Amino acid sequence: MTLVKTTYNRRSFLKGSTLAGGGMILGFSWLASCKPTPEQIKSMPKEWFDINGFLKIADNGMVTIMSPNPEIGQNVKTAMPMIIAEELDVDWDDVTVEQAALNTDIFTRQLAGGSQSIRQGWESLRMAGATARHMLIAAAAEAWQVPADEITTNEGILSHEASNKSANYGEMASAAGAMAVPEEVALKEVKDFKIIGTDRKNVDGLDIITGKPLFGLDIDEEGMLIAMIVHPPAFGMKYKSMDTESVKAMPGIKDVFPIEVYPEGVEKQWSDGGGIAELVAVVGASTWQCMQAKKALKVQWEEASKPESSSDHDAALTKLLNTTAAAPARQDGDVKKAFKNAAQVIERTYSAPFLAHNTMEPMNFFAHVTSEKAMLKGPVQTPEFLEKTLVSVLDMPLEKIDIMMTRMGGGFGRRLYGHFGVEAAVISKQMQAPIKLVYSREDDMTQGTYRPAYKITYKAGLDKEGNLIAWHVKGAGANDDLVFENRFPAGTVDNFLAEKYTLESNVTTGAWRAPRSNFIAGAEQSFIDEVAEAAGKDPIDFRLELFDRAINNPVGDPEKNDYDPKRYAGVLELVKEKSGWTNGGKARGVSAYYCHNSYVAQVLDLEMEGNTPRVQKVWCAVDCGIVVNPLSAKNQIEGGIIDGIGHATYSEMTFENGKPIQENFDTYQLIRQQQAPKEIESFFVDNGIDPTGLGEPSLPPIIGALANAMYKSTGKRYYNQPFISEKQVLG
Repeated sequence: MTLVKTTYNRRSFLKGSTLAGGGMILGFSWLASCKPTPEQIKSMPKEWFDINGFLKIADNGMVTIMSPNPEIGQNVKTAMPMIIAEELDVDWDDVTVEQAALNTDIFTRQLAGGSQSIRQGWESLRMAGATARHMLIAAAAEAWQVPADEITTNEGILSHEASNKSANYGEMASAAGAMAVPEEVALKEVKDFKIIGTDRKNVDGLDIITGKPLFGLDIDEEGMLIAMIVHPPAFGMKYKSMDTESVKAMPGIKDVFPIEVYPEGVEKQWSDGGGIAELVAVVGASTWQCMQAKKALKVQWEEASKPESSSDHDAALTKLLNTTAAAPARQDGDVKKAFKNAAQVIERTYSAPFLAHNTMEPMNFFAHVTSEKAMLKGPVQTPEFLEKTLVSVLDMPLEKIDIMMTRMGGGFGRRLYGHFGVEAAVISKQMQAPIKLVYSREDDMTQGTYRPAYKITYKAGLDKEGNLIAWHVKGAGANDDLVFENRFPAGTVDNFLAEKYTLESNVTTGAWRAPRSNFIAGAEQSFIDEVAEAAGKDPIDFRLELFDRAINNPVGDPEKNDYDPKRYAGVLELVKEKSGWTNGGKARGVSAYYCHNSYVAQVLDLEMEGNTPRVQKVWCAVDCGIVVNPLSAKNQIEGGIIDGIGHATYSEMTFENGKPIQENFDTYQLIRQQQAPKEIESFFVDNGIDPTGLGEPSLPPIIGALANAMYKSTGKRYYNQPFISEKQVLG
């Protein structure tokens, strides 16, 4: 039995009180929620007590969980309430949801990013459910005058066998609210879970497929105007002047004006990194009218910094890789001597371009700013940091700013950067009216905040027996240093050197699904396959030999390594078994990677149709600890695999004198349905460990598995993404 304290950091974790109309409310930190389908709704109470950030139990036994965290398609809105319902021991059909607004006094980490929602909320969510159950039992014990430890619960029913008494949670909810919050509560054993580990459909699924208003673009408030922005046409340019008279006279146009999104002296947050300080706003009655006005508007721009082209980026990254770092990120042994004595030396360089996020729902936000308050609503992954920026930009106290979150049509890291919410607020304040800011696809794709361009060089030395004796990695990225110096194969090679560099660029960059890992995993795993081939060893066996070294005789301090070699080897062995690796076809590739606290290994089979790879099947083994909702977990795994294959094969952003060349999907290729794998089979390691990340870990390794399978099919290695553009390789 696990006991947990019912306090969390410096805040009281739970507070009990009695509702005016009966029922029980439990305030807690870090909860998400679910909303039943019409078929699931039983007898709803006449009134719900709408208190931000609380678990509510109504007098009829229904349960509502307020959801403070953003939902971007990772399905935490289903998984997190499952955790609470499990410990509360309530019938899943009796759970409903309300989306909470931002409230930093009640909640912690109201943020969606880093595949951390379940991992960070696991204990807190369980604590909330378990404490509520404890207080309900205490109320029943007092009412029935029986020992609390003789009372059992099951699906929202309290029972005392000896006295033959029972009651549903609703009957005891009001009394439970008056009970003292216990100092500690017992959590369920994993073996006793009834909800966690079972398939549960997306609680918003029906609303999504029937077109119910859930997303930011669905917002339609009374008196609302539409706003669009005009940003510089090239990176390195800034606003100078414009002629607005003819455009202001166009049908439906209310105003056209320059805006300072971040005036001098404003306290910016890290989430403002992709924002442009000065833009032009076009405000009108409809999106179409604003788009037409934008096309007609003549804006003068001037150079603020030197415009950069893709050829400049490539040359600068290459130059960085040819330098010597003043202080290596990590160094074990004598790498220089080891390479000198090696029987074979393999050295390869890999590259990848900038990538746009391309969320299905472009950036948008609603804002209504008056002299008294600011009310904002929209799809953002970092509402707390948006609020902090608005305090400074609007010169308004925190308590006068309200931010409500909508479901997001994709994020992938793009909505970590909430500058579009700031822009909406500034425009609303200028217009003294409610506005909805809408980005066109071209606005979204050319504004920036891209996945950085990367380049990395690997060098490996083998002795006469084919043993790996030296490893040197040096990588560079645009506004990013790329290399994870303490990840595999660190700790497995006697002589190891890691160096990393950063290219300063005026092209704005940011987190893109599985930051850094989304490139380095593919490069590393492709190189390992090539080294295994040079050593004359099976690529899985070669990797397992290295993990065996890390387990039994690690190099250096194993505490420095940020991976567990046993778990890493475990997913490789599992995917080897499930894929029938030794009996596989010729065009088969393998890859394994650790990121976001989880381990993923994949085997991919493909056939080449002319110059185009067609993935037949992917086997994917995952160690992410306890899987809360297997159905949702498989969906995330499959989505990451398809995303990784598509971007590595087809996608890139290029620049000419600072101007983005790709502006829409006619020139920026995403994977099509017929190009996705025909079959994906996922397997999860059942180890009872607390959950870790899942939204991102399946993407990085699939790129290496794809490149390795393509090599088996074509006989040529793939070093530069996107693979489909390597004409010299594809012939």
